[in-house]
Formats: sequence, structure tokens, C-alpha cells
Amino acid sequence: MQVVIVESPSKAKTINKYLGSGFKVLASYGHIRDLPSKDGSVKPDNDFEMVWELDAGSKKRVNDIAAAVKQADRLVLATDPDREGEAISWHLLETLAQKKALKDVRIDRVAFNAITKKAVQEAMAHPRQIDEDLVEAYLARRALDYLVGFTLSPVLWRKLPGSRSAGRVQSVALRIICDRELEIETFIPQEYWSVKAQAVSGDSAPFEARLTLHEGEKVQKFTLGDETSAMAAKQAVEGSTFNVDAVEAKPGRRNPPPPFTTSTLQQEAARKLGFNAQRTMRTAQSLYEGIDIGGETTGLITYMRTDGVDMAPEAISDARKAVGSQFGDKYVPESARVYKSKAKNAQEAHECIRPTAFSRAPKDLRGLNDDEFKLYELIWKRAIASQMESARLENTTIDLLSSDKKTGLRATGSVILFDGFLALYEEGQDDPQAEDGSVVLPKLSTGAGANISDVKADQHFTQPPPRFSEASLVKRLEELGIGRPSTYASILTTLRDRGYVNMDRNRFIPDSKGRIVTAFLENYFKKYVEYDFTADLEETLDEISAGEADWKTFLKNFWSEFHAAVEDIGELRISEVLDALNESLGPLIFPKKEDGSDPRACPTCDTEKRDGGQLSLKTGRYGAFIGCSNYPDCNYTRQLSAIADGEDPEANGDKLLGSDPETGLDVWLKVGRFGPYFQLGEQEKGSKEKPKRAGLPKTWDVNDVNLEKALMLLSLPREVGAHPEDGEMIEAGLGRYGPFVKHGKIYANLQNIDEVFEIGLNRAVTLIAEKKANPRRRQAAKALKELGEHPETGDPVNVMDGRYGPYVKHQKTNATLPNGTDPETVTLERALELIAAKEKKPARKKAAKKKAAKKKTTKKKAAKKTTAKKTTKKKTTKKKTAATKKAAN
Repeated sequence: MQVVIVESPSKAKTINKYLGSGFKVLASYGHIRDLPSKDGSVKPDNDFEMVWELDAGSKKRVNDIAAAVKQADRLVLATDPDREGEAISWHLLETLAQKKALKDVRIDRVAFNAITKKAVQEAMAHPRQIDEDLVEAYLARRALDYLVGFTLSPVLWRKLPGSRSAGRVQSVALRIICDRELEIETFIPQEYWSVKAQAVSGDSAPFEARLTLHEGEKVQKFTLGDETSAMAAKQAVEGSTFNVDAVEAKPGRRNPPPPFTTSTLQQEAARKLGFNAQRTMRTAQSLYEGIDIGGETTGLITYMRTDGVDMAPEAISDARKAVGSQFGDKYVPESARVYKSKAKNAQEAHECIRPTAFSRAPKDLRGLNDDEFKLYELIWKRAIASQMESARLENTTIDLLSSDKKTGLRATGSVILFDGFLALYEEGQDDPQAEDGSVVLPKLSTGAGANISDVKADQHFTQPPPRFSEASLVKRLEELGIGRPSTYASILTTLRDRGYVNMDRNRFIPDSKGRIVTAFLENYFKKYVEYDFTADLEETLDEISAGEADWKTFLKNFWSEFHAAVEDIGELRISEVLDALNESLGPLIFPKKEDGSDPRACPTCDTEKRDGGQLSLKTGRYGAFIGCSNYPDCNYTRQLSAIADGEDPEANGDKLLGSDPETGLDVWLKVGRFGPYFQLGEQEKGSKEKPKRAGLPKTWDVNDVNLEKALMLLSLPREVGAHPEDGEMIEAGLGRYGPFVKHGKIYANLQNIDEVFEIGLNRAVTLIAEKKANPRRRQAAKALKELGEHPETGDPVNVMDGRYGPYVKHQKTNATLPNGTDPETVTLERALELIAAKEKKPARKKAAKKKAAKKKTTKKKAAKKTTAKKTTKKKTTKKKTAATKKAAN
């Protein structure tokens, strides 16, 4: 028997059908082991020894694989054809060797670029050994990321409370986003004007021309910088007589773009389909693993993690045939198009992403969901277009010149003479409003007269650079050489999950936490967030995978400098760090005032004539905020993010909503370190009694609050009515764990904050009775979506609506959905990934903890008894002990 190992169970089923009897195909479910999430998993002092740990979910699978291998005469490692796939095979081999399962077993490594019968059988016929260079590149990357994360993150936790963590690549990606935000905030718009007119020559159709020559000088972008100069130019056009000075028509060509790589697929899917990188890769994985076609599961696309644009010769031939049959011979170029990969590492430059069969047109396929259909159609069109004839254009320029030769107008346009690949596909643009220049101009003769009408002078202002979308950020990372195709989706997901960025209309906006972390790293670890430095690390990793560099020498060089940098700031106090950040972020968080007064002066202290109130950056459990140096005498705070939104910083401090009609006290909306809250009145000087406060519920938008809502919250707890059994009052309120009703010591949860103000006595009594009858029972979670059966156990996998948000459930495993994930978009494949990742985390040993606690309690009791006995015994010798001590002294 021959045992074949792949990553996913769906791939295992497909390949098992291809290979038939005599083969047993098993799935590893991705990586079977990893570095434990604790200090000491990589040991720089011991030649970078790495401690690997099998996760709980993988132990059973590895045991099943080991048992099967012991009964086999050949083991085939058929994991993905990239660095990670090579690493999974290496981990399996190492683990099976430790279990002594490889005796008398032949070991082969195979890699196929597509899950089709032909590709799999071809790979099985040409096995190889594990590529040690690729494995060493993986080990270097994994050790590098671990050392940076587990060395830098504790520094952040100590110096910047509220920060989550830092990583080698995502910290640089975050810096790119923050740098762009700073560009936007510091951008100063510049005014400029343009002059355009409608022109007609003889019987020609009217066309638009713009001013290019004024007073004999060439008009540049900022030549007309104000209304006065623009109006003078407009009058010059209106008062001139024009002739056609030159007509130039140049032939042009537009070549098709190359087929997709991982990064270009992510960019185009974002532009055209609105998919984020994670959604694109998840859908591409499904297409790669395939669907049932004629009773046989077949992969629809080649491997989707690649930086190569080259296409196999037989695929090129199939693509050219498809072009000819669908569009005609004139759309097939004379010779096949060959694209060169820019990847520096030839061992990892796989074939492009393309259909496994060009004859499978999207419209002919059945069984694809909406996402799969859209992405397959995009890949199919791009791959076929890459082998189509170029589009032929005619670019036309018409110059009009005044009789005194001091004023000139120009019209430009282009005409498509032959559409070529444009008949099927046109690449998306980062800026959907960009002009394509496809204006058709009339045929004119040089020297002919031209009549000018409808002259307009338009005002413009330069615009700041746009915030990054997923497509433009992936493009920027690729341009800088930061990260690799397989890492882009996880980088962007990590930034969102850590709360370092927010998304607005699919654009990245750095959160205050993200900006503080970036400023900290730029102040104290500048070298390690430099774009060139990170790109150089990636290059070295590529050199290791190509066998051109030693991985341990690389790690030693990196660690010696990095460890020293961490040690240097170990003794810094938090106050010193905040002072440095106040300085570096000063222009952002303390912008200059128009009246020239101190931008850091506390507005509350200034109003109350309190001396010395200076605003400063502060950090809390929930991130950074601005506070007064006179705290606790002054409670003024405001959010750091207020400036980023272009708002008045002082307007985001304390906001007076009105007065309470019962007490006459002012009602304030304030922003503290734990978020927005309402406050009734102010704390009196010398008094220890704090004013009444109420936190803003998560479901309420801070922009929609008013005096009425504030008074509703400040009035809580609300008396619902007397309990019919004992007459004790039932109250409704908002607590740490959400809205509730309370009777004595019994609390029952409510669904939402609105119920606190609406619930009646009967409903409250029912909830209290239910809680009293089942004090430990929670309301059963609802299934939002049934995804199907787990391929390994057959048990259902569902998306659930939990108390703390949606999650996926399989048996006893609950895996929380990442922030921002729409439960309706979760697929079975994505759920299996989350469940497998959750199972890899070591379970909390509650029973062991309880046992240890019980043992500790027993010891304490025993100690107390012993002490009691000793005390009784010592009473008779108290005087003697004292006398002995006196003598000793």
C-alpha cells in the first residue's frame, strides 16, 4: 500500500479517486505543529534551536497517519508546491521519524500545480526529495517572525499599555498606512485654473480643446494660479481668431496584461468584485480544489499562491485555440505570447494562475456559488486575454493657434481601430474616475479656420493622495518587496483584528492605537520598520531558498543587532516614552491655533483659571487618549482620533448637552480612557463624592446622542414594579455584562438596552423566575447558518449567534469569527480553517487548576492546624523564650 499526504480533506478525496486502489490519501489539515506561543520556543543562545509542539487537534490525525504509514511500503508527501507546502512535508517527516513509523518505507515528495487527473499522475511518476533549501528558508522566516514578535510585543505592553502586539511585516504595512494618513493631514491644497472651449472647423462636429499657450508661453498646471489670471486667459481666447495649426495622427498599440499572480489577482478582485484579500484567497482555494464535473471532482484553476506569470506550453496552445474558436483567427497573434516572471527566486516562481482547461467557459459550469463563479470568470478572461492580439489605436492631436500666435488650444483623443483583447477583458483602475482618453476627433485639414465658442475657466484644487484600498496596499507592498504572495491576506487581516486600522468605504484608516505603535517603533526601532530593511530581509530569505545563503548566519546577524536595540530601551520609563511621542506626534495631536496661543494648553484649566494645565498623550487599557497634566483636579480628556477625522480637537473634549430639569445640574458628554460616557454635574472641590456617570452602550452612536438619551441612562436603575410574591422592587439597569433585570440578588439578562426602558412587570417576573429555576443555564445560542458536515467526523458545522458575537461550532469546539466578518459570507471551508486553528491552541487545564487550588487549600488548612497546636504548646514556655532572647542579646 502507498500512503499519500495532502493538506485538505476535500483534496484527499479527489486525489484518492484519481489514484485508485493501492493508495490511501490522508489529510494533514495544514501545519501539524508550530512554535508554542510562549517565551523560549526559539533559543538564540543554543544555535537557534526551535521547540516544536503538536497541537491538540493534530495529535489524532498524526497518529492515524503514523498507523497507516507503518502498514505501507511507500510514503508520498504531496503538499502544496511552495515554501509552506515544503515545510508541512518536512514537519510530517520529522514527526513520523520520532514515532518510528518510517522503517523500511520509501519516502517521496511530489508537487503538482493543478488538481487534475493528468497533473496528479504526472507528478506521481516524477517524484523528488524534500528541498532542504526551501525548508531552511521557512525555518529562517518562522524564527525571524517569532523573535521579533515575542521580543518586541512585551516591550509594547510595558511601555504602551493598551497596545496589542507587533510583527515584523505587519508593523511595516501599518507604517505605510500611517505615513499615507500623515500625508493627507499635512496636505495643503493648491489652487489652479484651466481654460477650455468648444471648437468647430468648417462642417466638422464640435470638439473640446484646452488652453496650452498663453501670451506666447506654454501653459503648465499652475500657470493660471488665481481667478485674475484665469479670466485674462479666457478673454484672450474669446478675443482671438484661430486656425488649425497642426493635425497629428499616430498609430498606437495596447498589449494585454499578463495572466494573474497572487498579488495581481487580489488587486483585480478588489477593484472589480469588491473582494478583500482573504475572501479572494478563500474562494481561489475552493476553485483549486475543484468541483464535481461528470462524477469526478476536478480542480478548475492552477495553484493560487504564485509570483510567476509564465504559462505551460500546452496551456498556451489551449488558450490560443479557445481564442480562435470564440473570436476568430484575427484575434490570435502570429506567435504565442511569453511573459517573464520578475520573481528573484526561481524555485518558487510557479506557473501563473490560470484555468486548468480553457474549454471550460464560466457560463458552461454548474455547481459554483456566486463568489466562485465571479472569481473563476475573472481568472478565465484574464488568462485567455493574455494570449490575444493587441488592440490597435489611432492617437490624434489637433493644435489650434491664434493669428497673433500668442494663444493656443489643443485637443487630444484616440480611436480604437481594432479592439483585440479589449473585446474580452480590460484591466481595472485604482481610480475609477480616471479618464481613458477615448475621445473621437473629427478629420481636419491644416490651415483651416476654427470657430471658438463656450469658453470656460474652471477652478481646481490639488487633492491629497487617496487612502489605501486593499488593492492599492497590496500593490504598494509588492512594489517595495515587502511580504510575499502567500502573506498579503494574513497581513491585512492581522491589522484589522488587532484594531490598529479601521475600514471606511474599503479604505484603510489608522486607529489611534496603530498610530501610537507606529510612532513608538519609528522612535525606538526605526531601522526595523524601514521599507528597504524589510525588503532586504525578504531578499535574503529568497537567497536562502535558492541555496545562496546560510540561514543560521542570517539569524545571528539579525539577532545580535535587534536584541541590543531592545536592551537599550529596557530601562526607559513610560513617561519618557510618552514625552518622545508627544514630540514626534505634536503636529498631529496638538495642531497650531489660529490665535497663536499654546496648542497644548488645557481648555478646561484655561476656563477655570487653573495654572499649569498642559495636554499630553496618555495611554490606557483601551488605547491612547489626550489628558490634562492637572489630573485628578482636571478631568479633561479627548480622543486622539478626533484630529484624524478633521474635527476641532477641543470640540471632542467635554460637550455640554443641557441641564437636568429635576436637579438643575449640567449634563455632559465626556470621552475617557474607556470610551464616551455621560456625567451629571461636576465633582466639587474637596469632595470625595464623584458625580453620577453612565457609559455609552455599544449599540448607540456617539453622534446621535442628545440630552434625552443621556437623562434616560443617568436615571438608571429603573424601578419596574414590586414583585407579587414578596413586594420587593424589581429594577432594570445596565451593568458590566449588559442590560439586566434584578430582584434581590438574582440578575436576568435582557436582549438589548431598549428593553431596560420598555420591559413591564409581567415579563420581568417571568425572566426572574426562569433564572431562579435555572441559575447556571444560559439562553441557547441560535444557529445563524448551517454550513454542512465536518468531512472527518460527519457532525454538523454551524455559524452560531453567541453572547459575545458570532462564532463557528463543531462538536465542543467554538471558534470566534474575526472582526468585521459577515456571518452570512462564511463558507464550510473557512469554518474548518477556524476550527482547526482553534484546536491547535492548547486547552486550558481547568481540572488541573482546580486540583492544584484544592491541594493548596488543603495545605493551608493543615498549616493552620499545625500553627494552632504550636501556639498552644508555646504558651507555657513564653517567659522562658523571652528570657532566653534577653540573654542572647
